[in-house]
Amino acid sequence: MERRHFLKNTLAGATMLSFTSGSFSEIFGQKAPSNKIKVALIGCRNQGWSNLENFLKYPDVECISLCDVDDEWLNKCAAAVEQRTGKKPPQLVKDWRRVIDNQDVDAVIIGTPDHWHCLPLVAACQAGKDAYVEKPLANTIEECNLMVKAVRKYNRIVQVGQWQRSDPHWDEAAAFVQSGRLGQVRTVKVWAYQTAKWTLPVVPDSNPPTGVDYDMWLGPAPKRNFNSNRFHYNFRFFWDYAGGLMSDWGVHLLDYALKAMNVGLPAYVYGAGSKYAYPNDAMETPDTLMVTYKYPGFNIIWDHACGIGHGDFDKGEGLAFFGENGTLILTRGGWEVRPENNNRGRNFPYCYPCDDAPSPATPRMEAVEWKKGEGKGLYKHVGNLLECIKSRQQPNCSIETGAQTAKLSHLANISCRLGKALAWNDSTNTFDDKRANKLVKAYYRAPWKLPVV
Repeated sequence: MERRHFLKNTLAGATMLSFTSGSFSEIFGQKAPSNKIKVALIGCRNQGWSNLENFLKYPDVECISLCDVDDEWLNKCAAAVEQRTGKKPPQLVKDWRRVIDNQDVDAVIIGTPDHWHCLPLVAACQAGKDAYVEKPLANTIEECNLMVKAVRKYNRIVQVGQWQRSDPHWDEAAAFVQSGRLGQVRTVKVWAYQTAKWTLPVVPDSNPPTGVDYDMWLGPAPKRNFNSNRFHYNFRFFWDYAGGLMSDWGVHLLDYALKAMNVGLPAYVYGAGSKYAYPNDAMETPDTLMVTYKYPGFNIIWDHACGIGHGDFDKGEGLAFFGENGTLILTRGGWEVRPENNNRGRNFPYCYPCDDAPSPATPRMEAVEWKKGEGKGLYKHVGNLLECIKSRQQPNCSIETGAQTAKLSHLANISCRLGKALAWNDSTNTFDDKRANKLVKAYYRAPWKLPVV
């Protein structure tokens, strides 16, 4: 970004400053006299806190605001920040708009449920703030496009929480695939078999817990009675707020299927699945799903199952690139390559055109022994964002990358929900089906409105 544009959008009315020294106080002027990047967390539970915890590991970060609709978690997070830093954040609020209005906040961490990603991010961009936003980027394709547009228009630095992008062994494995040593890759299998995502027993509606602003939690989602199954962690299994295991795990893993194969969104998708395991529980999203993404010359196959832990190669989740010479297996733990063998004459030694006698099996390529990952992906992802806030360079998982992978998961879910294969036109953001095109859109409950960018 050009210097004058940066100054215009982040230091309106300030005097011209020099970037040569790299000092954060020089970049942000009086807002950061102690060279601190002042951050605020919106959504304090689970992943929101994990994100903030990693931000606080960096000495140039100060948390000055926390926001959550649930007093319990707001206060727990405040206590945790105080324990780690020795002081409480000065601002504790339940309405995220107060965070955006706080001119001392340089960057926001959006750790809310998926249906609450779009509005705060667009507002943060309009207010001249940078951001870390959890994955998947948004709950609809339309929201993804709006968020990309806002980040570009207001020249903000935004890191999407697909932290594998900052974990070195993932890029190492992708580079190996791109080297061609596997030979032609015809199939990429991506899977998530999750015993942690079990059945969700039906429970009756009830009153919201004391201290919860439930109407704010719903926000733009449809008005519904409070039910504990839909609240906090389990929101991800209901269409109003998220896309189930497909978008929860899919964006992490499918991201590297696209990167290693150097492709964008497919022109064809077919998702087949349902609630096969737990047909009568409260979950709306499928507990079992298989998806085919068709590309010229190869397919990407997604496969997930709730309540089962043994996926391909006996790994709960991962990717496998099946090449003519060998198969590369990639997980959060590391990667390896298992060679194919030339079994000439081994199984059918006397069949034409085999030789009369069997020949020894020889590998088509050298094996790559298991290369363990560092396990510091989230920490490095945060560090990458902090560097980019200062340098104004694009982070490892840009808004465009996050949008592409979120859309990929939405394509699968829409196909599954309609029970049919779909053709996708990425240039027009439309399917070849009217019902599918309705599911591309975001429908906000009044008084909330879809942002205008």
